[in-house]
Amino acid sequence: MKAYFSHYTNLIFTLILLFTGDSVFGQVRSVIKLNDGWLFKRGEIPEAEKVNFDAKNWEKVRIPHDYAIFGPFDKEIDKQTVAITQNNEKVATEKTGRTGALPYIGEAWYRNTFEVPDFKKGKRALLLFEGAMSQPKVYLNGRLIGQWNYGYSYFYFDISEELLENKENTLAVQLTNLPQSSRWYPGAGLYRNVSIIVTEDVSFEQWGISITTKQVQEDFAQVHVKSEVVGQPDYIVTEIQDLNGKTVAVDSSSKVFGKFFEEDIKVENPKLWEPDAPNLYIAISKLYKDGKLTDIKHTRFGIRTIAYIAGKGFLLNEKVTKFKGVCLHHDLGPLGAAVNKAALRRQMEILKDMGCNAIRSAHNMPSFEQLELADEMGFLFLAESFDEWAKPKVKNGYAKFFNSDAEKDIVNLVRATRNHPSIVMWSSGNEVPDQWGSEGVKRAKFLQEIFHREDPTRPVTVGMDQVKAVMESGFGVLVDIPGLNYRTHLYEEAYQKFPQGMLLGSETASTVSSRGVYKFPVQIAKNKTYDDLQSSSYDLESTSWSNLPEDDFILQDDKDWVIGEFVWTGFDYLGEPTPYDEKWPSRSSYFGINDLAGLPKDRFYLYRSRWNTTDNTLHILPHWTWPDRVGQTTPVFVYTNFDRAELFVNGKSMGVQQKNNSTPQHRYRLMWMDVKYEPGTVKVVAYHKDGSKAMEKEIHTAGKPHKIVLEADRSTINADKEDLSFVKVSVVDKHGNLCPNANIPLQFEVSGAGNFKAVCNGDPTSLEPFHLPTMRTFNGQLVVLVQSKDKAGIAKLVVKGKGLKSSELSINIK
Repeated sequence: MKAYFSHYTNLIFTLILLFTGDSVFGQVRSVIKLNDGWLFKRGEIPEAEKVNFDAKNWEKVRIPHDYAIFGPFDKEIDKQTVAITQNNEKVATEKTGRTGALPYIGEAWYRNTFEVPDFKKGKRALLLFEGAMSQPKVYLNGRLIGQWNYGYSYFYFDISEELLENKENTLAVQLTNLPQSSRWYPGAGLYRNVSIIVTEDVSFEQWGISITTKQVQEDFAQVHVKSEVVGQPDYIVTEIQDLNGKTVAVDSSSKVFGKFFEEDIKVENPKLWEPDAPNLYIAISKLYKDGKLTDIKHTRFGIRTIAYIAGKGFLLNEKVTKFKGVCLHHDLGPLGAAVNKAALRRQMEILKDMGCNAIRSAHNMPSFEQLELADEMGFLFLAESFDEWAKPKVKNGYAKFFNSDAEKDIVNLVRATRNHPSIVMWSSGNEVPDQWGSEGVKRAKFLQEIFHREDPTRPVTVGMDQVKAVMESGFGVLVDIPGLNYRTHLYEEAYQKFPQGMLLGSETASTVSSRGVYKFPVQIAKNKTYDDLQSSSYDLESTSWSNLPEDDFILQDDKDWVIGEFVWTGFDYLGEPTPYDEKWPSRSSYFGINDLAGLPKDRFYLYRSRWNTTDNTLHILPHWTWPDRVGQTTPVFVYTNFDRAELFVNGKSMGVQQKNNSTPQHRYRLMWMDVKYEPGTVKVVAYHKDGSKAMEKEIHTAGKPHKIVLEADRSTINADKEDLSFVKVSVVDKHGNLCPNANIPLQFEVSGAGNFKAVCNGDPTSLEPFHLPTMRTFNGQLVVLVQSKDKAGIAKLVVKGKGLKSSELSINIK
């Protein structure tokens, strides 16, 4: 039986991607990014939109820019007395770090002046915002040209009439962030790119090109290109190239159906897009009028098929593929919401090493940069739209705008991103209170039909946490792919009651931990809290509504109809410091598989041992520096892809452990629960099934902190004022062993062709600002961000700490 998928059942689906750049294609199209030249000021500022307004004393900034990330952290910011219904709370209590305790609330202004040399009257000019937090009002040359509400949405305005020719233009943007508008840190400001796009009056509509694959055979693919145009062109020519620049197909058409050209183009011997081989193509579309080229557009896309079939699950290129995914909020730790491609790439490289193959943008529309990287690096993508519908979760959330804005926000999401081969599913919402009752069913249907209308090639899901309610209301029957947030104990019942023949773990685990923190006794616990406001990295603690990783592993491994999972979360994020929502100074999450600095927690290796099927994993926890635990029981866990291993403490065998089905944990972990701590060396030897030695690893008790060690993720970066090198800083003893208890203040200095950008130690309770060149290590480590200037050369980072041998590192800027 085929999966229920509205009237799109039996379709095989494919994908695409829109390439947005700042290149100039001849004289017919130019894309100008407005990154520089901005002036910024917070507050209510009368007449700041006027052309002759004096802003000379405003701060000079470069976008993308998040003005709130610079802090300071403050307990009073967005302090709320609420009951978080998503956490099953019934009584309102004071919450202090829910939105990150950073000053995002209030009004702010940005101003810029610029000329557009390619613009002449009669041409078409668009002003594109890829994200503005939030409720932007946009003024050009003193006139309000438009406004938007949703801070995560992409939007544009036609400024052809307002843009001045051969004169200076004044752009002003007013932003307003209301209190209680988010459940996490939303960021603030022009946190994504702003561009001006200039074309001839006969041109392609913005986001007007759609590329799908009608069919794929072994020796050819039929690629369908639908192009929406403005004006009355005579004909279109489309050339398809591979990424090496080789032309693989050419087509032309003079048949216009209303505003659309439609072409079916044969690509011989296609290279398919998939996570292990993310092959891409570029469609070069050219419009002609009266024999002249009037527009040219480059659209990157991938050739691949997707299908969702009951009893089999998700098929990519006709192969069953499970989602080994994580959820990601949009903030980038110490950078805040300001999008940065190098930071996103680093995150995704870490996830790739873990064996992750999928990302859910939670609970927001993804950035263009994130989708471009997903295409290039091979990640399946679940693109989400909203955290609220008409019923609010917070006082000033999206519910204020849902009835008026939901359709246009979804339209822009789909049209702007539909060509990305990585996107294989849309999400219309997450844990919306509208899950109860008939009104919610109507809203789910309304949103799903918009997605289907705009993109008939992909299904729609909703992250549902009220599983009993959606069983009764028909909500769960309606959605194309039922997405369950947690509620693992209801999977079987939901599978029996829903007709789709499959379930998706749209949000799973919510296990909590702090990097390098271990609590005793070692036991499974729910909502466990401690005086130091940390959670144990033995990975046995979760929230009241959720579960440990193994509960999801079992469902994924044993049930073909469970098509994958998206773990909450891949990285820690600012805000939502559960289980310490009521405890100050907790101000960021504990859910991450990696901490806020991007350093892996122990849980990273648990997922890696199961998900990464290419590389071996052998990881020991906890660390072995416990001066106060001599003679006390200190359990040792090993995360490995091997089934058997033997543990040695100072050369003495603690016995062989083998994975088994006695408990969910024993199925996926090796655990020696009765080990008594004594300083020295812990070694683990993993064995193949035939008993031969497969791999070994050891850890040592650390001595006194002695020196600083630096390790850059990239030793060469681009001289573009945007690129970043992330430098891991470790405090080690004289033998090079990490000092896991070292919480030492360090100082950072960057000279030459780079700048100090930020620093983060991953401590969810730290109130030290990210942008100042000093911070304590957290359990022996932190990460420093070095950003390039705009000229080639060498950037030198020097790190110092009292009583430690300092260290320096050179980064090549090219």
